[in-house]
Amino acid sequence: MKFLGKIDFHKIAIMPVIRWQFKLALIFIALLTVIVIIFQTQIVVQDIIEKETNLIKSYSKILESLEDPNFENIEFSLLLNDQILPNISFPMILTDDKDEPLFPFENNIRNIDIDSTISLPDQRELLKSKIVEMAQTYEPIVIKDHNGKILSKIYYNNSDLVTALQLYPILAVIGVIVLLTIGYIIFSSVRRNEESKVWVGMSKEAAHQLGTPLSSLLAWMEILRLNIDEPRAISETLSEMDNDVNRMKTIANRFSKIGSKPELENEHIFYVIDAACNYVEKRLPHLGRKVEIIRDFPKEKVVVEMNVDLFTWVMENLIKNAAESIEEENGRIRVSMRVTGKKVIIFVKDNGKGMSNKIRKQIFVPGFTTKKRGWGLGLSLSKRIIEDYHKGKIWVDDTFPGKGTTFGIEIPVITSN
Repeated sequence: MKFLGKIDFHKIAIMPVIRWQFKLALIFIALLTVIVIIFQTQIVVQDIIEKETNLIKSYSKILESLEDPNFENIEFSLLLNDQILPNISFPMILTDDKDEPLFPFENNIRNIDIDSTISLPDQRELLKSKIVEMAQTYEPIVIKDHNGKILSKIYYNNSDLVTALQLYPILAVIGVIVLLTIGYIIFSSVRRNEESKVWVGMSKEAAHQLGTPLSSLLAWMEILRLNIDEPRAISETLSEMDNDVNRMKTIANRFSKIGSKPELENEHIFYVIDAACNYVEKRLPHLGRKVEIIRDFPKEKVVVEMNVDLFTWVMENLIKNAAESIEEENGRIRVSMRVTGKKVIIFVKDNGKGMSNKIRKQIFVPGFTTKKRGWGLGLSLSKRIIEDYHKGKIWVDDTFPGKGTTFGIEIPVITSN
């Protein structure tokens, strides 16, 4: 493997052509991501709306048939109760020909909550206000008898699933705006002082980290489209999409804290480290690794003063690096913790490819990397977060080529019991 060594950020900073190439590439990737997300979301939304519209039309046809004395009603009633009504997952109100909700209300509405303790006139007014809202979205479906007389109307609106999906493009746009804003700030700062030359790589890191949840959102939307008729799968997928949106917010929050003094709070370190393990563990299949994360934590409560967002970033970075270093079929990462006096020591040990002494000496140097991709900022930022912000230490505790690597972190303890 070719080692890139230390990157001279000064040379990068004085090359405006390259700087503008990165800016244009960042903007292009961001815009392309937004376009794809919006396009895919609209396809899924239209599929769902079409299915819901067809369902409500089938419901209206059955109601018309039930009013026709020339038809046998038993089969239609069974179809209505067994196939149609259980699948209506969107708000619906059945009214008379004058748009008045039919009584009893609970038998003529679907997926609308009404407080049974309020008076009937108040319930009627509530339903009439919802009818007005529904009429602004879709024209009501009219039910007529065989002579053409209007018997009733069906008002309906989008389901919660459609409403939620329509919000995801907006969240994607917000995420991209955050990405572009961070990139602009980072590239602009390069011209002002020597220290900010490292932030050139931060734009790449921001794009990489925000790109992961954005890519996941695209995958989840494809899964939604393939499982459109499976409510349980849809619910689970929406939950994962919410996690990725929250992940984007967390990433933006982390980057906003780099370069300024973050707020520290007393936290139970066990839960913070466990959350980092859980996050990486769920995404190990996407890395193409079969890796087991072993947790070895003490039973006592250990409270430290930390910034959760930044400390979690460090742990995720160490665990992910460990996973990427593993080339064996069955990988293992052991995350352990012990309290020594007024300090807590965390170890992240893997059975990966390890590193030589030459690499070990440069592993925390900004810009140094052994990967084909990346800017080598992960460990240098981790060192700054631990040592500058948390008054601790981070080091390579043990490593040998072919035998794995162990990283150590030491930070002060507030209380332990």
